[in-house]
Amino acid sequence: MTLLEAIEQRHSIRAYQKRPLEADVVAALQAVIDDCNAASGLRIQLITDDPKAFGTSLLHYGKFRNADHYIAIVGDKRLPGLDELTGYYGERIVLEAQRMGLNTCWVALTYRTNRDRVDIRDDEKLTCVISIGYGVNPEGAPHRIKRIDQVAKSLLPGGEMPDWFVAGVNAALLAPTAINQQKFRFTLQADGRTVVAEESAWGPYSTIDLGIVKLHFEIGSGVKLMHNS
Repeated sequence: MTLLEAIEQRHSIRAYQKRPLEADVVAALQAVIDDCNAASGLRIQLITDDPKAFGTSLLHYGKFRNADHYIAIVGDKRLPGLDELTGYYGERIVLEAQRMGLNTCWVALTYRTNRDRVDIRDDEKLTCVISIGYGVNPEGAPHRIKRIDQVAKSLLPGGEMPDWFVAGVNAALLAPTAINQQKFRFTLQADGRTVVAEESAWGPYSTIDLGIVKLHFEIGSGVKLMHNS
């Protein structure tokens, strides 16, 4: 499975089988997490077999069930672009998990974290959590998405949008965002090469969302973007 296929197949899954993660799966996930931590400066942590981690709030929010395994994204409060890094590298792990046959869901709400399992230092914060496991219904359900013209524009003559740009925006439109808000915009500059990605409006976790959609755009278009720091 390619990363683009993972984007197309992934859906947010909230109900999981009561099933442990196998040792080889944990090792593969940890290798991806180690790479992401080295590249980002984050301290992302894989936590397994912790059914009480989120307290009752997660279990009742969105009908979560058997959310015993999760990825805790932890970073230094002073790290430049912390929220955007959270989205970008968290989604990279999510897509690799999809390729491994796992299912995931970004969890951005008030939750009670098990401090005995998640290591958060005094100068750090927990920015987000991603549930992970084997879904009861791994196919999930598609969500409503905006049109390309609602999230993208081109400064080329006549507003021309090259195929690579359209492919990137289409991949971004499949990205998970908080409350499915999709508050982002991609602008192709007049030089025909530079793309500016930004939040189109403030919203809950919109900067984390921006990191997620930037990764999707890069995978779909094959073009690297500038990242906030």
